[in-house]
Amino acid sequence: MRRYLVGGAVRDRLLGRPVVDHDHVVVGATPEEMLARGFKPVGKDFPVFLHPDTGEEYALARTERKTGRGYHGFAFHADPGVTLEEDLARRDLTINAIAQAEDGTLVDPFHGQRDLAERVLRHVSPAFAEDPVRLLRVARFAARFAPLGFRVAGETMALMRAMVADGEVDHLVPERVWAETRRALAEPQPSAFLRVLREAGALAVLFPEVDALYGVPQRAEYHPEIDTGVHLELVLDMAARLAPGDDLVGFGALCHDLGKACTPPDVLPGHIGHEHAGVAPLRGLAARLKVPAEHAALAELACREHLNAHRALELKPATVLRLLTKLDALRRPQRLETFLLVCEADKRGRLGQAEAAYPQAGFLRAARAAAASVDAAGFVARGLTGPAIGEAMDKARVAAIAALPRSNTPSP
Repeated sequence: MRRYLVGGAVRDRLLGRPVVDHDHVVVGATPEEMLARGFKPVGKDFPVFLHPDTGEEYALARTERKTGRGYHGFAFHADPGVTLEEDLARRDLTINAIAQAEDGTLVDPFHGQRDLAERVLRHVSPAFAEDPVRLLRVARFAARFAPLGFRVAGETMALMRAMVADGEVDHLVPERVWAETRRALAEPQPSAFLRVLREAGALAVLFPEVDALYGVPQRAEYHPEIDTGVHLELVLDMAARLAPGDDLVGFGALCHDLGKACTPPDVLPGHIGHEHAGVAPLRGLAARLKVPAEHAALAELACREHLNAHRALELKPATVLRLLTKLDALRRPQRLETFLLVCEADKRGRLGQAEAAYPQAGFLRAARAAAASVDAAGFVARGLTGPAIGEAMDKARVAAIAALPRSNTPSP
């Protein structure tokens, strides 16, 4: 029985990154031996166990055979005769197919260390094409490691294009697409996720609403980058910078401009009403991928209201209050914070605007605080009842917002 550290733990240590999860593969053991040593079984499709003391995951070395379409179309085989090299051969990328023995020796049959040094994401074997989730994983790893200079190997991209052409990607289940997307949106450079999927032809299949934004022009005075798809990439990366690891902000950023793909050609490069036109494609995307309710709700608010946020310094006090009400900001201040991060990412996700100030956020926070300071008790003490209390509170909130100072420099 031989134990090896595998996968991300080895890769990240070699990259000098923090190691979060420690996964192990066990060669030369049976499930009965693992149980006898106190390991706790957790695997359903193949033998996986948790260490009785550390809780770390230990999987028996295994091979796999394609039996059908999609992520679940595999049969797994695990027995003491499966070698470490056979187990590593079934992994997705060479940088994830390095093992470390208990004495620290590295086992690297597919030259993962070379690809780490050369900053390449390369598939281990042609079996990569049998699992469509791997295409999403490569795009997600690109989003994680793009800041380090990683790129997808040409032969791997060619294989991914073939997977799309073969229809393998069509069999991805929504839950798995969302799970990988959610993780990608929390990576340091989510734009790489879109670029890799688009280059492989998978963006049009999995996210047609997003793919449709590429090539759509915008007004140069507001968007020097012109192309709406390029703008979206800049916004996603700015969202990752402003809110590291926050996939809720990331999803709002991903969906905030979907309506620009719906603009009639004769209106371009203007996009009047795009904030409302984007609601239908957003709802379609969220329903298809079974996106969590809060992600869908926040993204719809960002889609419909981001222009009002940008115009906050010019809005009438009553309109500001209506915006805060739509956001449910008085009861849920964190909802406002998330919304403002998406809006700031939109404003700064433009060529030459990465360091631009966004005073609208500070004003809307102050407006929320001023409105929330109005208490019903005083109006009840004056003898008001029923709807009259709410009307009086709204008037007082509008007055409190009107008293706030505003910048003299509006932002388009």
